[in-house]
Amino acid sequence: MPIYKFRVNDRAVSVDSWDPLQPLLYVLRNDLDLHGPKFGCGLSQCGACTILIDGKTSRSCTTPVSKVVGREVTTIEALGTPERPSPVQAAFIAEQAAQCGYCTNGMVMAATELLRINPSPTLDQVKGSLAIHLCRCGTHTRILNAVMRAAKAQ
Repeated sequence: MPIYKFRVNDRAVSVDSWDPLQPLLYVLRNDLDLHGPKFGCGLSQCGACTILIDGKTSRSCTTPVSKVVGREVTTIEALGTPERPSPVQAAFIAEQAAQCGYCTNGMVMAATELLRINPSPTLDQVKGSLAIHLCRCGTHTRILNAVMRAAKAQ
């Protein structure tokens, strides 16, 4: 069985997988016990499975494990802790931007990348960055407020 070696949240990992096309999402959740990324659509359309690969957002539901060999994968678990949340996580908490919480992983990861690239985005830029993430419970306004709050807090 092939072994795939990469880094997850600053930790070297080796994963056995019989299928080089196995979605990274399954490896993260089932083999590495990282449950921040969620399975939503399985088609890269909803954003619930968003992670960072080498600092850029990627959909783990359609990223094969073989494509991350030698790369750095970051999940929401590495951004902060309950005691010390990242600025984006703290802003989501302050704005009560998670209702059901299913989209939150993807929204936080996308906002983290956006604010790294553009520390002072306009509201339209935030909307554009999050437009490809689906939220079905209607907390869009709170999510936008949270990202703008995080930008101001930096």
